[in-house]
Amino acid sequence: MSQFLNFAWRALYSKNDLLLNIILIPAGLIEAYLIISLAIVIFNITLPKTKMAICALLLAFTSMLLSAFVPAPYYIVLNYVFIFLYIKLFTKLSFIKTFIGEIFSTFTFGIINILIQNPYITLLNIDFETYLNIPIYRILYLIIVYSIIQLIIFVLKKFRNKRISLDYIDNLDKKTLIILCLNIVTGFITLILQLVITTFYINVVPLIITFANFVIFVLFFCTSIYSFTRIIKLADTRKNLESVEEYNKSLTILYDEVKGFNHDFKNIISTIDGYVENADISALRQYIGEVKEDCRITNNLAILNPRTINNPGIYSLLNNKYFKATNAGIKFELDFFLDLNTLQVNNYKFSRILGVLLDNAIEEAEKCDEKIIKVSFRRENKNHRAVILIQNTYTNKNVDIEEIFKKGFSGKQNHSGIGLWEVRKYVKNSKNLDLFTSKNNEFFNQELTIYDLNY
Repeated sequence: MSQFLNFAWRALYSKNDLLLNIILIPAGLIEAYLIISLAIVIFNITLPKTKMAICALLLAFTSMLLSAFVPAPYYIVLNYVFIFLYIKLFTKLSFIKTFIGEIFSTFTFGIINILIQNPYITLLNIDFETYLNIPIYRILYLIIVYSIIQLIIFVLKKFRNKRISLDYIDNLDKKTLIILCLNIVTGFITLILQLVITTFYINVVPLIITFANFVIFVLFFCTSIYSFTRIIKLADTRKNLESVEEYNKSLTILYDEVKGFNHDFKNIISTIDGYVENADISALRQYIGEVKEDCRITNNLAILNPRTINNPGIYSLLNNKYFKATNAGIKFELDFFLDLNTLQVNNYKFSRILGVLLDNAIEEAEKCDEKIIKVSFRRENKNHRAVILIQNTYTNKNVDIEEIFKKGFSGKQNHSGIGLWEVRKYVKNSKNLDLFTSKNNEFFNQELTIYDLNY
């Protein structure tokens, strides 16, 4: 037993490449697990343990392969690419959220290394080569770093309700996203350069400089996160203000409609009474139909409410399309029985699909003698899906419902025909979207289905 202990002691305190390589295998798994945990904890999401384990195994195995067969520094770049791909694959986060999650993980590991490495080597009175090549020093260092990272994850989970929400990221406009991404990339490059400098000059840089460097990076990180969340909130507030403006327009028109309806109420009752007294049922039916038409317009305006259509972007889109259609003399019927916050779909792509389908419906209905568009949003809990149905009257009864989705096809002059082609391409590339196109003698139908990803 004593011989084994002596052998183990010598192996740990002497240069041993084989033992180091063996140690780095479980260390790689732990680090991969921590990277994924950091990447998702800021978005208040959790992964099943099996998924976390599989993702960590794939990430660690990929990292080992890259370090073995790809020369530095290229394997590091490729490793970051695979981290991004695995996080996106397993978490289903959007591109920008996955990017932010990866950068957050890298920043955290980088800042902890900047803080710990120099004091660790100084306190143990060893040089950088000893730290790299002697197993016991490497193991102790990894234990300290991983423990601090795990503590950070624990704290973030514990106080997740008090953190600033990043849920609005997917709703940001393209310009804001570009600015934020440039800021993140700049900070990331700065961190990498600092890590390289720290590594090469670790034996030269005094502890006070290391500590000052750490403090500066923490301040930079905190102010960047604060600015980032402020920009996100401001962008969301701007969209909400746009929705309020649209809603005010709807309320003004609704008020005028109700006021006019109320003013004519006595006349309406008198007219109905006249038809009833004379038993003129045919004329009564026609008159009631006209009254119902006025009620339908009022009902549509009442539905165009941001409390009902609880997504500012979609609300604004539907509002604009509704008034575009009514200004073109189209009867626009809207039914809304859906909580948009439950949809597991990218808001930007969803709004583009909806916009293309509604624009096509308006353009076709406008050509008809009887101009009608019917739009319904409904939830089918039994089938674990949401269904958006858009119906419109149309003139070309012989239209090929497959041909219209081909690239370059368009029935309009000076039009590229890209819209429906892009819609189908995105739907096909999505795991939980489906688009069913049909027609009958009266209506052309587009039915977009959004399935729950958990079923």
